[in-house]
Amino acid sequence: MQLYPLKFTPLFKYRIWGGEKLKTALNKKYSENNIGESWEISDVSGDETLVGNGPLLGKSLKELINEFKGEFIGDGVYEKFGEDFPLLIKFIDAKTPLSIQVHPSNEIAKERHNSFGKNEMWYVMQADDNAALIVGFDKKITKEEYQEHLENNTILDVMHHENVTTGDTFYIPTGRVHAIGAGVLLAEIQQTSDITYRIYDYDRVDAKTEKKRDLHNEQAIDVIDYEVYDTYKTSYDLVKNTSNTLVHSPYFTTNILDVNTTLFKDYSNLDSFVIFMCVEGNASIVYMEKTYHLHCGETILLPAAIQNISIQAKQAKLLEVYY
Repeated sequence: MQLYPLKFTPLFKYRIWGGEKLKTALNKKYSENNIGESWEISDVSGDETLVGNGPLLGKSLKELINEFKGEFIGDGVYEKFGEDFPLLIKFIDAKTPLSIQVHPSNEIAKERHNSFGKNEMWYVMQADDNAALIVGFDKKITKEEYQEHLENNTILDVMHHENVTTGDTFYIPTGRVHAIGAGVLLAEIQQTSDITYRIYDYDRVDAKTEKKRDLHNEQAIDVIDYEVYDTYKTSYDLVKNTSNTLVHSPYFTTNILDVNTTLFKDYSNLDSFVIFMCVEGNASIVYMEKTYHLHCGETILLPAAIQNISIQAKQAKLLEVYY
């Protein structure tokens, strides 16, 4: 079978902090309340997304990798990960703040949870007035001082709060404490992992369970990076109609394209699948004389065997993601 650009059916996740923007701003179709996450492409066990278009309708990522191997994800990616897809792709809507949290490294996640670690990045698609993120620390503290702040309920006082607007981008390596603040809609790209250590949750009660959510401070304390950095935000260029470097890490590569014409892309030298996330406007992907429309808030995956496409848009911003 000839592989083609694949759209997956998203999975919608209830979150205590979720809102309505995935529906109102990104036109997602669901009826539940407090949906905080749309898992666009997922190989997380029990939460696998399925192909939503064409002859491969209903296939999971593992089934596709099993059938097509390197043709689907790239020979080098297949050699490294086998039938495990390495990335998890999401849109996130925070009506109220997420918990302060941290993710373990590959080594610790493997040892404790038999999982990948969780290096991730955020691209802010929309932010209400005065909306902010928490990323890292504002002052250097010791592990003991951190513990005191937790016990005294003053941990927020030493966190770095940063007001954000559309286009702001942050790389969140494992060990960096972080939280998405109220009023932020963003795209998230991360390793395939659902391991999160929650360290502070505003003492709130989940309306569904009528309980406070579990904290994981004993697990988190040895994972946290207590260093202070000059900046936490990623700076980048935005030259039209080319792939601009956004976040290049050992775990994923993300570029941003600001497209207002017909753009031809040649991936013959890239040994990887490519994912496009439309974060602004509308675009069309043309492959083998067939057109695949991509609206803001939609995601499409190009199997590694696809080498040449064109992107057509009057005005669109796309995140271009590959391993």
